Amino acid sequence: MNKVITDGVVLMPPAFAGGLDVWSSGDGTPGSDTYAGSGSGVFVPADQDFGGCLELAKTNAVQKLRYMGETPILPGCYLRVTARVKAVSGALPSVRIAGFPLWPDGSVLGGVTKAGSEIALTGYGEVVEISAIVGTGPRGGVDMVWSKAGSAHIGLDLTGPNGGLIRVDDIRVEDVTRAFLRDMMGVVDVRDYGAVGDGVTDDREAFEAADTHADGREVLVSAGTYFLGDNVTIQNQIRFEGTVTMAAEHRLVFQKNFDFPTYADAFGDEELAFRKAFQALLNFSDHESLDLGGRRINLSEPVDGFAAVVNKPAFEVRRVIRNGQLQPDPGAAWDTEVVTAQASYSVSNARTLTNVSNAATIPVGALVTGNGVGREIYVKAVDVAGQEVTLSSSLHDAEGTQDFTFTRFKYLLDFTGFERLSALELEDIDFHCKGIASCMILAPDGHSMRVRDCQFNKPRDRAITSPGKGCTGLDIFGCIFNSNEQSLPLTERTSLCFNINHNDATVRNNRAARFRHFGFLGGNGNLITGNHWFMGDDESQGLRQAGIVLTSHNSVSSITANYCDNSFIEITNEHDAHPDAQNEYTFGGLTITGNIFVCSDVAPWFSWIVVKPYGQNHSIQGLAVTGNVFRTYSGNIDRVEHIDTTYADMDFNTMRNITFSGNAFNGVNEQVRNPYSDIHNQQTEDSVWIVDTGSFLPFGGWTRTIESIAPVQAITNTAGAPVFHQPYIDPVNGSNRHEFRVIWPEPVKGKVRFCVRMDNPA
Repeated sequence: MNKVITDGVVLMPPAFAGGLDVWSSGDGTPGSDTYAGSGSGVFVPADQDFGGCLELAKTNAVQKLRYMGETPILPGCYLRVTARVKAVSGALPSVRIAGFPLWPDGSVLGGVTKAGSEIALTGYGEVVEISAIVGTGPRGGVDMVWSKAGSAHIGLDLTGPNGGLIRVDDIRVEDVTRAFLRDMMGVVDVRDYGAVGDGVTDDREAFEAADTHADGREVLVSAGTYFLGDNVTIQNQIRFEGTVTMAAEHRLVFQKNFDFPTYADAFGDEELAFRKAFQALLNFSDHESLDLGGRRINLSEPVDGFAAVVNKPAFEVRRVIRNGQLQPDPGAAWDTEVVTAQASYSVSNARTLTNVSNAATIPVGALVTGNGVGREIYVKAVDVAGQEVTLSSSLHDAEGTQDFTFTRFKYLLDFTGFERLSALELEDIDFHCKGIASCMILAPDGHSMRVRDCQFNKPRDRAITSPGKGCTGLDIFGCIFNSNEQSLPLTERTSLCFNINHNDATVRNNRAARFRHFGFLGGNGNLITGNHWFMGDDESQGLRQAGIVLTSHNSVSSITANYCDNSFIEITNEHDAHPDAQNEYTFGGLTITGNIFVCSDVAPWFSWIVVKPYGQNHSIQGLAVTGNVFRTYSGNIDRVEHIDTTYADMDFNTMRNITFSGNAFNGVNEQVRNPYSDIHNQQTEDSVWIVDTGSFLPFGGWTRTIESIAPVQAITNTAGAPVFHQPYIDPVNGSNRHEFRVIWPEPVKGKVRFCVRMDNPA
């Protein structure tokens, strides 16, 4: 910066040869005495050292010389005032640069230093140069700080003994702001520390030196391409006009402004910048979160999280990525990979395929399909040398050797390269997939992952996939899932929102529309609450699919306060290698409470709660369906629950601890309850009353337990006399076992209230 050049500001006072009437012996203010009218100063036209100069006789204690013109003092501008002097004869005085500062309105600026350091003259004829710097800021090297000055009368002072004769060369005033620019603006430029910026020379040491000397100031990376040959950590604020390049394994860490916009500026490529920022996040950048700054990051291929980090096969310290959008650019990198391989399966090694014919071609995270393979089973690991594939879950009926198909979807964020990844949180991220890519796939192992307030827009196949146990303790909260298949009939859709293979997941306050399924949960200890999933279509009496599928038959889970819209809850054991009932907990361990269930324009056999056993001899032991609202539109349905007997029926003789109570039914023909209470009116005398409960017990259950029977009017015999005998009960009667018998000592008639259960509550 130079105001003389850039703004045309006149700083230099006129030469003495132009006349002494503008040179004051006072402060330089208008009306002060000038050397043109004083005998103490004369112009010497031909000095051997100076050419034309001013000769002064020292007659006052402080002999002043001031230019009467006003030299401008500008904010941020630093001036160096220089004079050359020599003693000619007489006493030897001292000399200093001095001035008389003024406010912008021309009044005197007081309370500031008005003179620089003195230099004593020690001999005759010796030329001495003196200088001082004037400026508005208290920077190092500034002699006279005039922060609020508008102008000044510049010159010099002679001090010390009188009687000397001194000659003064023309006074120079020059703009030296350039020397103060970095300090003035709080900037340290890496070029001043040896950085070349040619993209080849290793500028790492220059970056580190600039950062070391910045001492709280901003490090500036000027225009250029700077190669960094190793890891670099910048502790001060940094700003990029140029860009950097470095090897994939080397890290660039910004400890002051650790955010994606800074990385984007640094690398000049948002896709690369995201990878390098993620690398730094997992390498202890002194920050627990990476803010994407609301930026949209276009991806040409999946982000391989482990390949970006390189040095952390396992990471289990909380980290957060928040506030941005990820979006794929069309290209072959998003094409689904499909591999077919012959392999063997044995229930004795229930999560492993052996003798895999071409294991090297099978990617971790691939969806596995084949005969006897349940839904949402993925490749957790591949042992190429051992020709083995580890599965996320067991297979229910795949004993032997067959051809399996492995389908690998492509995800915007792919963490399958990690051995274990825990405690990573994604917050306020918009996965804008455009039907090109899926959203994210977790690591094979890990825990406590969290996805909060994210939007999953139009995933091609899956929104969140877990290929193993990396979903343990997964928390999906406040997210919105928008399908790419909204216009398709439900039967033609293939996409889903999430799968969870292990325990302790929480799925809370999410909304999903028009996928094939909302989610699969295969572990125990799940909390599903406050969600709204709508899986319907525009078909008349269209088929419906499960919104939630629980593949652990005894899931120890709670489904509470959800809005289940045109879909059902399916409880299966399709991920059980021994699907027949063993010495184990059978179906149950589930509460379904306080939910809203609706459907519209469906076939009458539709139900909202479906139990689907894949093996024999199972029952339900521990199921509470309470306080729910069931409502149909555009036609009634038969009942809210049923057992899907495609593979097997259930053992109704061992049902236990089943509660259906406090539910509200609208548009449901058979309103089930357990226990079921009603009145039986026996109009003709008989010693054996047959009480038919109809189809009011859940799942078509048997009349196993009669909890109570009480007369509601007098019981009379054939003579019309009251009878006070206590009958006994014969449960489980009739062709469908929906009846029980009330047996009296004699033929009687009357009316009783009964309470019956289809289970054993004990």
